[in-house]
Amino acid sequence: MDYTYYPGCSLESAHSSYSDSVIKVFEHLGANLIELEDWNCCGATAYMSVKEILGMSIAARNLALAEKYKRDIVAPCSACFTNLAKTNRYLKAVPELREKVNQCLNEAGLEYNLSLNVRHPLDVLVNDIGIDKIREKTKYSLEGLKIANYYGCQIVRPEKGFDDREEPTTMDTLFEAIGAENVYFPAKLKCCGGMLMTTYEEVALKLSKEIIECAIENKANCMVTTCPLCQMNVEAYQDKINKVYNTNYNIPVLFFTQVLGLAFGFNDKELGIDKNLTDTVKLNGKLLHQTI
Repeated sequence: MDYTYYPGCSLESAHSSYSDSVIKVFEHLGANLIELEDWNCCGATAYMSVKEILGMSIAARNLALAEKYKRDIVAPCSACFTNLAKTNRYLKAVPELREKVNQCLNEAGLEYNLSLNVRHPLDVLVNDIGIDKIREKTKYSLEGLKIANYYGCQIVRPEKGFDDREEPTTMDTLFEAIGAENVYFPAKLKCCGGMLMTTYEEVALKLSKEIIECAIENKANCMVTTCPLCQMNVEAYQDKINKVYNTNYNIPVLFFTQVLGLAFGFNDKELGIDKNLTDTVKLNGKLLHQTI
């Protein structure tokens, strides 16, 4: 299976560990990620709400470039996935908008003809590759690992896609199949504060604290996420949250493909776990039980 790979700005820089683990996991499962040549920023967090046509044109340029390969495009970053999928959906639904965006693309000799599917790696892993294949390729059981699956507020909203909008279960299904325990985690869709961490830090710290607190109260020994910004907020700011709220949080926050990669037998360095900030010793050795 071949897919066009859109890493996006975050996975090319601060969160290269996510990209490392996505590529390793897909290779292990026999799926080929082919990076989109000459891709550009998706428009980031809220550009479409400021200049809709320009914002969508920026995202649509990637879709137009990818369309010629006749493969689904895979975007791991929640913001990238949301922006590309939103643009794809709106251009299919609103002909007038599509015409204006294509006028912009025509200036660069491009046109988007709506034939592309925008996918998240979690969707591809569960629904294309399948749980049976993943279980077959697992070298170590995750028995003893208690996971709080943190989906964040973007990848299943606003419209139903590959999972339920209010009670997503794809990550839960994935990790349960290879031995982990999914803890009760009602904060699984709660916003971490996003870019408010750079503008209204006190608000974002409170939101992130509530997510971490929920995971710890429900006995998780790690949090697992699909979003670079969520991972950054709930991991990198734990020290600051501890200072502000007089807490003592130190829970590992990993990308879901990092944990999956451990079950496949890859080491911390191969998966970029050595770049994470919180102690992940609990994920090694004693909690990974060889299955072959």
